[in-house]
Amino acid sequence: MHPVLVYTASRIGLFVVTLGVLRLLGLQNPLVLIIVTFLISGIASYVLLSKQRDAVSTRISDKIDRPKPQSD
Repeated sequence: MHPVLVYTASRIGLFVVTLGVLRLLGLQNPLVLIIVTFLISGIASYVLLSKQRDAVSTRISDKIDRPKPQSD
């Protein structure tokens, strides 16, 4: 499976789980809920998803470094 898809799905999943937990803890204001969820899931993804992030950066770097075919 593509590392980009795995990383993106993991980030979305982490956001949804964080949103659910904060909602269950009683955070009611939708704007505050979204902002706090974004911050917490961002910090958690930085720590928890480092392997996936490294795989994505390697894939992108390999794609950029690959020589382009010469068309004559």
